[in-house]
Amino acid sequence: MNPPAPAAGTLAGLSNDLAEAVARVSRSVVAIHARRRIPSSGVLWNPGTVVTASHTITREENISVTLPGGGTSPATLAGRDPATDIAVLRIEADVPPVERSEDANLRVGRLVLAVARPGPDVTASLGIVSAIGGEWRTWQGGRVERFVRLDLSVYDGFSGGPLVEAGGRVLGMNTSGLSRAVALTLPITTVDRVAGELVKKGHVTRGYLGLAVQPVRLPAEMRRQGAGAIGLVIINLEAGGPAERAGLLLGDIITGLEGRAVADPSDLVAFLGSESVGKQVSVDIMRAGKAKSVPASVGERPPRKGR
Repeated sequence: MNPPAPAAGTLAGLSNDLAEAVARVSRSVVAIHARRRIPSSGVLWNPGTVVTASHTITREENISVTLPGGGTSPATLAGRDPATDIAVLRIEADVPPVERSEDANLRVGRLVLAVARPGPDVTASLGIVSAIGGEWRTWQGGRVERFVRLDLSVYDGFSGGPLVEAGGRVLGMNTSGLSRAVALTLPITTVDRVAGELVKKGHVTRGYLGLAVQPVRLPAEMRRQGAGAIGLVIINLEAGGPAERAGLLLGDIITGLEGRAVADPSDLVAFLGSESVGKQVSVDIMRAGKAKSVPASVGERPPRKGR
């Protein structure tokens, strides 16, 4: 028996809507030639600016893009932020920016498309948003407003391409550079914030103290002085860096910043955002078994090179 006509019509309608969504967004998706072999994808985010995944840019000069119409255009690197895996290129071409959706439209179970252009033609992968979480830090310390995990197939050129809702509007930029296990999307708010700073300054401002630490369990005597169960022992100091200038020493154990306990290196990274640069902070430490507080001025982290 043939299936009811309404069901067939619904399926055909969905199929047509998805195909139209790909066609609509593909007018703003380019192929980026900045690495060997297969190009990566990029999205016209604002007039004259393309956002893409930083890890796919392996050379910073002699970059070109393949445009939706098949032509090519030279591109220059405006800036990159390996910590969030976002890079911005400037191009001079008549390509319309994407139409963006809103972060509020990201919902678990929503049907989405990952669109890429690993060459002259576009590719697409259909799947769902499998998980959404709150703000998180990447392994390099970049702040991402929302955790967005996808359940879909990842093809060549996936990184740097857009995540698209059924109506053809963009929900974020896809990347495989922040997790080797799963496909992730950087939401609109993150791309807007980072890309805007890259266009203005060429890098993202972050605070730093110029030290390396590792967690260490503290003995009961130190805990009786107000320290937590875990501290961060200083294992390296940058010569002339903010921590060394403040008088911190190798072997000091950091237990808090501005009275807030720290028990993992990521706690330090989270504290040292752009708003902390130039401020004096109180670093709570244990030295020779005794608690003390050391004032330190937060510096600006030098921009990272490469991927």
